[in-house]
Amino acid sequence: MFRVPAEPSGPLSDAWRHCVGTGRIELALRRDYQDSLRLLQREIGFRYIRGHGLLSDGMGVYRPYEWQGTRRIRHSFTYVDQVVDAYLELGIRPFLELGFMPTELASGEQTVFWWHGNVTPPRDIGEWADLVRATLTHLIGRYGLDEVRTWSVEVWNEPNLPDFWQGADEKAYHRLYEVTAGVVKEVDASLQVGGPAISPGADAWLDRFAEFAEQRDVPVDFVSKHAYTSGPAQHVPFGVHQTLEPAQHLLDQFATPRERLKGTRLAELPVHITEFNSSYRPDNPVHDTAFHAAYLAPVLARGGDHADSFSYWTFSDMFEEAGPPTALFHGGFGLLTHRQVKKPTYHLYAFMARMGPDLLTRGADHLVTRHPDGRVTVLAWAPVDASGQTPGPSRHRLRLSVPVRGAREAFVRRSVVDEEHGNARTAWQRMGSPRSPGPHQLDVLHEAAEPGRQHLRLPVEDDRTVLDLTLARHEITLVEVTPVVEEAPEWWDERRLLGTGAQ
Repeated sequence: MFRVPAEPSGPLSDAWRHCVGTGRIELALRRDYQDSLRLLQREIGFRYIRGHGLLSDGMGVYRPYEWQGTRRIRHSFTYVDQVVDAYLELGIRPFLELGFMPTELASGEQTVFWWHGNVTPPRDIGEWADLVRATLTHLIGRYGLDEVRTWSVEVWNEPNLPDFWQGADEKAYHRLYEVTAGVVKEVDASLQVGGPAISPGADAWLDRFAEFAEQRDVPVDFVSKHAYTSGPAQHVPFGVHQTLEPAQHLLDQFATPRERLKGTRLAELPVHITEFNSSYRPDNPVHDTAFHAAYLAPVLARGGDHADSFSYWTFSDMFEEAGPPTALFHGGFGLLTHRQVKKPTYHLYAFMARMGPDLLTRGADHLVTRHPDGRVTVLAWAPVDASGQTPGPSRHRLRLSVPVRGAREAFVRRSVVDEEHGNARTAWQRMGSPRSPGPHQLDVLHEAAEPGRQHLRLPVEDDRTVLDLTLARHEITLVEVTPVVEEAPEWWDERRLLGTGAQ
């Protein structure tokens, strides 16, 4: 049995809730998207949201035209305003990713995704600079300088990959970054700009980015990169299967920027992991499983040790990089399916949102915190085999001696997510895996998506109670321990209540 310390070792990092990812931001104009984000913010409460496509054609910002024989540019922010308004009304701010290239400003025709984001450099760097300047100036005019100064401005997405930046041309990216960062600081010197938003396996780009920033005296306020642990995709129609590395590999990737940038000008800057997940594919069924929640639990518990933020990719299955989904459960990145059906990993985040601010202890299978009112919260998980080749033990036992002050008994509330509880995918499969569930089926799935819950009272001795937890395969569980203050009247005798079996 592990004895949980009575006093905190420090604050619990909330780097896990700093930012969350989204499908291209024009999707925020849709009802299902906004309904999903509203639920997310009510039960979890992220601070920022990041997605592609701010400057892509679907947002309609860059609008060239001719008048009196002269080519001119109108910058239109009709959709930008609607998207940002919706975000701010729901208590979340944009983490601005500048991209992709408007078609009529692009130097080439290469695109990425079903929705054709152009990934070529601008044919006129001056017009690109004007576009960035006009966008930031408009945002400041609409939302105020003090507000926009709290946002971050990231230049492009994964330029190390040919799919996202034509030819993965590093020098061309550095040129784009230099011009863009210069414009950002010209608009206001306090605006935060950074990059290079690289994918896993391209860490040498960080070294050269630091050298470039030093040599050219280019402003950099934060460093960003992405982290995934999946292997090559094995395709099936409308889906993939992949191997996974142990979850520790995500934490290792989070730590990479600070390790590699030691001794450089960028060494002490904030590090933002602006995308992370297990698989980098939006059609991998692992995202929908209880296994996935248990796999990521130690990452949320320890990720703040290595990065200032790590942004889950993404909050919703409203996501169309590979085309519109063909089934409700299709392996999407989202914490939520369409129609707001919660996945097990959603509950992992919702459990984290109910943890206290003071860290009491962490272990290989648990995280324990305390709230200001004395309530102790325990997040526990059954360790998983990342290879998925072995099913793992059907039961995992954890015994904790938990501090409880000023009471003779403790009230314990336990919320459980595993293969049978808080796992709508299990119910969906049992009803025949309907691609477009009807109203009654959706009601069943919403019900099945809720965690199992238990309530009990435990004795307290010497200001401690013992939690003896048995976790099922792939379980994550949240246990909230509160001192009991008995307020039943002195004349009440529970034994006299009919049905108790008392004589």
